[in-house]
Amino acid sequence: MSLRNIPRYRCWAEMDLGALERNIDNIRAALPDHIAYVAVVKANAYGHGVHDTVARLMSTRIDCNAFAVANLAEAAEINEISEINQNPSSWSILILSAILPEEDRQLIDLPNVIPTVSNLDEVGRFAAVARVRGEAVPVHLKIDTGMGRMGVWHEEAETLYKAIVAEPGVVLRGVYTHFSSADSDPDFTAHQRSLFLATLKRLHGLDTDNLTIHADNSAGLKTLGKRSLFNAVRVGLLQFGVAPYKDSLLGAVRVEPVMGFHTKVGLVKQLPAGTGVSYGRSRVLDRPSRIAILTAGYGDGVPISLSNKGQVLIGGRRCPILGRVTMDQTIVDVTDLHEVKAGDKATFFGRQEGAELPITEFCATSDQIPWEVFCSITKRPDRVYLKDTGM
Repeated sequence: MSLRNIPRYRCWAEMDLGALERNIDNIRAALPDHIAYVAVVKANAYGHGVHDTVARLMSTRIDCNAFAVANLAEAAEINEISEINQNPSSWSILILSAILPEEDRQLIDLPNVIPTVSNLDEVGRFAAVARVRGEAVPVHLKIDTGMGRMGVWHEEAETLYKAIVAEPGVVLRGVYTHFSSADSDPDFTAHQRSLFLATLKRLHGLDTDNLTIHADNSAGLKTLGKRSLFNAVRVGLLQFGVAPYKDSLLGAVRVEPVMGFHTKVGLVKQLPAGTGVSYGRSRVLDRPSRIAILTAGYGDGVPISLSNKGQVLIGGRRCPILGRVTMDQTIVDVTDLHEVKAGDKATFFGRQEGAELPITEFCATSDQIPWEVFCSITKRPDRVYLKDTGM
């Protein structure tokens, strides 16, 4: 039998692209007009599917000025999407992570790509790329103000800046930093911001009027007035419907979830009191129970940490997870639901029949963060895209 003839949707992630567009409209409306919108779509658009997500952003009235990704392979995907959708290749693509030396040759043939520079070695490597390519390589200088990851340490930034300016094969297009604790430590975030601004002042001749200056993601934003040097913001999780902390500039922006994660009931059965459920018998039934076996488990992205404490929606009502989540199946208690049958929809997070199990609650129960949850849904579940939902 052909795979095309096998029924789908035993487990699926459902993306509402209309919600994505509405979210970005609302974010855009909350930002000052002079602030450029950098859509962060790394890691397969945070698990939402980069092809459908970016195609939507390119083909609508949404004003995205640039995209940000983690590596060259992801940048190549953005260029391919642009070509497939016959859109002009006018979007710059910022690489947020380091480019490996063996990837330099790929950089020669990729248009619109802007690598991040963190050290002197990269300046020399990108200059070598420019000699082969016949034109200078645009770069963003990243300054480490306390994240301890990518970027030149702020005390050493002036040396690296001078090397970039002196190298004709490399042209500076932007400068940025990254906040380590924007959602939890406003004092340290303010300290990082001050360090960054002080560092910029030491970079003599820096033409901030013609560079992209950015530090903020959706959690870190506090203010972006016209007198500020900042003229761009990187937006990732917020555009997918996960709000930042309330005190941030965008904390009041109304966003709605883009992704829902669903499966189906495979079997319903009756078990007597005293029966152990799933591996290890970590749950023993304290009453005669009807259980539903769902057709998804950790092989699909259901975290094992939901064992014995998570919930799902079935028929718009909450049902507790019983026992350990297994690779292909999850067991839930449906004793108090009288109409559950094989084939019914079950929701791990998202909306169903007027009820909602929010991603924030799912994360709190599973001890995860939303980035992790979205990116942990495996390739086995189908991806379903709702194109038009009330735009």
